Formats: sequence, structure tokens, C-alpha cells
Amino acid sequence: MSEAVDLSIVIVAWNVRELVLDCLASIGAAKLGISYEVIVVDNGSNDFTVEAVSRQFPETRILALPKNIGFGAGNNRGFEVMRGRHAVLLNSDTIVMPGGLEACVRYLDLHKEVGVVGPQLLNPDRTKQNCIHNAPNLVSELVGQSLLRRLLQRRYPSKLVDYDAPIEVEAVLGACLFARRVVIEQVGMIDEGYFFFLEETDWCQRIRTAGWKIAHLPDAYVIHLYGESTKKRAPLRTRIEYYRSRYLFFRKNRSRAAYLTLRGIVMLKILLGVVFGGRRAGEYRKILAWHRAGEPSTARLFGT
Repeated sequence: MSEAVDLSIVIVAWNVRELVLDCLASIGAAKLGISYEVIVVDNGSNDFTVEAVSRQFPETRILALPKNIGFGAGNNRGFEVMRGRHAVLLNSDTIVMPGGLEACVRYLDLHKEVGVVGPQLLNPDRTKQNCIHNAPNLVSELVGQSLLRRLLQRRYPSKLVDYDAPIEVEAVLGACLFARRVVIEQVGMIDEGYFFFLEETDWCQRIRTAGWKIAHLPDAYVIHLYGESTKKRAPLRTRIEYYRSRYLFFRKNRSRAAYLTLRGIVMLKILLGVVFGGRRAGEYRKILAWHRAGEPSTARLFGT
């Protein structure tokens, strides 16, 4: 085995060549004060991502997969070959800032009870993004997490509060999520039943159940272009995938009664959208058609 490093940076890509190149350039420009490796897992891109990365960043390890296997599964392939004491899931639509990655590694090294950390993600204009996750439940599905973050700020932490120290949370966003190697070995890798959405929330729940803490670091920063990699290019497909992920999360982590109630809530919202959705009524009809078709896997919608 090659010599171990402090951090394995795993970047999953699918037809986002320029984003990946910008992300890789930012890692080099940040001049990290730790030993690290970069692993790009390409999910069957047809935009010559592999060739461009190989040419411009020859030191990068590239796993060129024949098809798009999803975000979680792609990261798992990176975990299988990682040499780091820690790993970070780093979205292709992120820009690394000096000191941010090192701060997360340092926090893990100093706090042995913490298994996962996430930095504060910033918009390009340096305003804060919501990068703390709460595991979905029926209350959040009925009320919406945006309102809960305003009404119950201790229970639902968010960018609305300026934290002056790290805080313990339920989950952090997978756009930049650090995990110990020993946690991955103990708990297992990401559930590949999730194609895109909630895979990191499910993983964090398993990690917490195993006795590890999860922390948000408010003074470690990474820029996130939020949704540039998939959401804006395929909004309807992305939305359908989110429905599928929610159903999977509730089946795994909530009672059957809660799962069935969720489905009732979702169907009511969709039907209201069909009737009163105005310009978006057509989108709701397509989502309804997906349900009626037996909720087929959306993997094929993303190039598989």
C-alpha cells in the first residue's frame, strides 16, 4: 500500500468538466498545510472530464466508471482506494479556500469522539448557505424546515444563527463532509440505494447511532456554487429523485405509520399542485405520473 496521507479528497463528477477543473485548481491554490491525495471518480461523463483532468492535473487519481452510479456509490468507490486517515466528500461545484480543509482535519484530530465534521459553506458572494441537516420527520414534512429553523433554532440549527464555536448537529451537507477512516470501517460506506439526495443524512444517522458525534465548524469555509452540478441542469428529474430519497429514508429510519403518512402528505401536495399549480401544474402532473408508473428508478434519467 502507498504511504498514508492526512486527507483523501474524493470528488464525484458527471459531465461537469469545467467545475471539476476549477475545483482542482482551487485545491492547489489553497496550498494545503497537510498531506493529501485527490481522487476524482468520474461517473461515465461524455464531456471529456477524464481526459481534461488527466492532462491538467496529472497527480490526481482518476477512477473512470463506465456509467453514472450516483453520488453515494461514486464516493464509495473513492473510499475503497483511499489512503487518508480521513476522507472528505467534496462536491465538484465547490471552491476550496485557504485553511478550510486543514481546520476540519485538525478538529477531527483533537476531538476523538467526533466522527464527522462539516465546514460553513458560502455562496460566491461569501454569504452563508444552509449546510446543517436535520433528519426529516413528519413535523418537518408538514411544516417545512425553513419555518422550523426560525421557530426552533436550537432544535433546527441553520445559517440564521451566527455560531461562535463548533456545534453538535444531526448531519452536515454532503457537498463537503469529512469522515474518519475508522468511522467508515466501523459503520460501513454510504447506502447505494440512494442515487442522489439524503444519502449523507442517512449515513450520518448511522454514524450517530454507532456512538459518534457530528459537528459543524462555523469558522472553516468552503465556497459552494450550490446546485450547479445537477440541480439546475435537470430540475424535474432532480425533484423526482428527492421524492424517491425521502421515501427510502422514511422506510429505513421511521415507522411504517410515519412512512405511510409521509406518502399521504406528498400525494396531497402533488394533487393540489396539479389543480392549483398554475404554470407548474404540468410539472406536478409528471411527478404524479411517476408515482402511478410505480416509481421507477430515476438512475436512467441521469445518464445510466
